[in-house]
Amino acid sequence: MDRIRVFVEEGQKKIFVVALDWPGWARWGKNEHLALVSLLDYAPRYARVMDMAGIGFQAPGFPGDFEIIARVEGNAITSFGAPDVQVDEDQVPLSQEEFQHSAAILRAAWDVFDRQVDAARGKELRKGPRGGGRDLEKIILHTLQADEAYLKRLARKFKLEYADPLEVQTDQIRAAIRGALAAGMSGEIPEEGPRGGKTWPLRFYLRRVIWHTLDHAWEIEDRRVE
Repeated sequence: MDRIRVFVEEGQKKIFVVALDWPGWARWGKNEHLALVSLLDYAPRYARVMDMAGIGFQAPGFPGDFEIIARVEGNAITSFGAPDVQVDEDQVPLSQEEFQHSAAILRAAWDVFDRQVDAARGKELRKGPRGGGRDLEKIILHTLQADEAYLKRLARKFKLEYADPLEVQTDQIRAAIRGALAAGMSGEIPEEGPRGGKTWPLRFYLRRVIWHTLDHAWEIEDRRVE
């Protein structure tokens, strides 16, 4: 098995290890070693996502199966708990094959999230040690609001209609994401958004959206009380 390329994103409070060629596979720890161990622990879960995407993936068995290609400085969002730093490889345009690969993973991530939501309907979600933690509807809404914000990073406007059921809004925003990705592959996304600020390259956008979707899908799975 070829070693899996990763980079280390070093925040002040949290350190992420991010798989460069496998969008959405990223975990954090209080130090680099713990982050690598966490990424390894989540490999079987990520492998199930790849099965759903129809993509061959062999889960690594040891930390030495990873090749660290870069260590980059994180930011406040890194320390808060989200991988937020772009690397040089993110600026390389996606080939059509790479895009289809990432789009299949995104569809699988959505499917995983939806399945976990369905499995949690009518069930309690465990609270944290201090009683914290969103309920199911708030997790769904949070992911929708994040996707709304991420679309702005592709210079696309989307406004959630809070009067609509969450299922309707989910379908609408996913359709908007598919449209934005198609526009990006056609070269229709400007380098800056309408209000200034750099737009995200598609590689980074896909990695961030897939990570966020899976992170909350796995949160629901871990917190669900049977």
